[in-house]
Amino acid sequence: MTPDEVVAQAQERGLQLVRFLYCDNGGIIRGKSTHVGQLRRRIEGGIGLVKGMQSFASLDFLAPDATYGPVGEIRLVPDLDTFVVLPYAPRSGQMMANMVELDHSPWALDPRGFLQRMVALARQRGLRFDASFENEFYLARRTDAGYQPVDQSLCFSGIGMESTEDVIQAIISALGDQGLTVELSHPELGHGQQELSIRHADALRAADDQITYRQTVRAVAARHGLVASLAPKPFADQAGSGAHLHWSIWDVDHRRNRLADGASPDGLTPLARNAIAGVLQHLPALLALTTPSVNSFRRLQPHYWSSAYTAWGIENREAAVRVPSRYWDDEEGSTNLELKASDASANPYISLSGVIAAALDGIERELDPGDPVDQDPGTMSDAERQRRGIRRFPTSALEALDELERDEVLLAAMGRPLADEYMKVRRAEATAYGAQDDAFELENHFFKY
Repeated sequence: MTPDEVVAQAQERGLQLVRFLYCDNGGIIRGKSTHVGQLRRRIEGGIGLVKGMQSFASLDFLAPDATYGPVGEIRLVPDLDTFVVLPYAPRSGQMMANMVELDHSPWALDPRGFLQRMVALARQRGLRFDASFENEFYLARRTDAGYQPVDQSLCFSGIGMESTEDVIQAIISALGDQGLTVELSHPELGHGQQELSIRHADALRAADDQITYRQTVRAVAARHGLVASLAPKPFADQAGSGAHLHWSIWDVDHRRNRLADGASPDGLTPLARNAIAGVLQHLPALLALTTPSVNSFRRLQPHYWSSAYTAWGIENREAAVRVPSRYWDDEEGSTNLELKASDASANPYISLSGVIAAALDGIERELDPGDPVDQDPGTMSDAERQRRGIRRFPTSALEALDELERDEVLLAAMGRPLADEYMKVRRAEATAYGAQDDAFELENHFFKY
């Protein structure tokens, strides 16, 4: 869209405010809004933001060893192609923003800019990544006793469909009004837990869609008197919620799926196996990007279908990287890989960028993932896992950050300015939560994600 088109549409729809959104190093969606009367000026000149915001933890404090504080400013500059009118806030619009230095150069700490760099790097190698985040979330009511699930339905149950019919239909409509296509909907294992999966898109659009998805689910639920949470483990006694990352690799003109080989016994190309191996090799560090919160590691436990080991498998829901079954009507086009170790406490731009970096490294070095695992890796003996190179995940956010600090490929992809500040923020969060009790952790993650 052009500036004229955005301004005209905003005026025609009677908008009063347009939000410029970004996602910070703590995975929190933040932004500023411009009045429509100032929209053209803000499109061209951006909205000022203090650099210290990228040193803020999700508990809204500045990391103790932060590089940035009250001094220094960048601009939030909107991507006009992301403009939408918000169906749940009809006098407001929304655009995703990049972070730009005052000299008009990209800011090194911009997560969206990180993903744009990785997309460009893949394109230089003749590749395009498509992706979609498959989110699970809880619907609850806020009571004097805390958050209470909206129902006690069973996984895939008709009762769970009926009890949430109105709010789920409203969420689907609101997502559709913003250009997101819902493909499947069903109740999940936890009480009050639902899953709505959306259609894949190119990598940048997929990350933008994840921001829209998170905002929409929570906003629509609130307008139905409910609280929605996409936190990885909002209830200690219920199933965790993932944002499983489905991804595929295509040639740049999007005509050929570079993962699919119908003549291969497993349906995969050598490039697909290389990409899987790259992700598995970097996964202990990658978890600091894809499952980065303290709460994330409550979910990543053996035997819970969320993955806990660096294994891959064909239709294996305990494997970290799963090869899903293909659609009968489009076997090549539907060939994709699923990263189970992914959740909505992640910044989707950083998370997806990390996966692309790991996959490209595996492709470049022609890494081999070994044979697929056809059982729960948690039931294998230690000796068998060691023989096959299968590692247990780090068991805490701090352990994952230690792995990230040693991973030269991921650090180089991020760039030291972003990597260093990201690790400072996430370490500060983990330390702060470590000083509190479990109730504090669950309450805050429920509300923030």
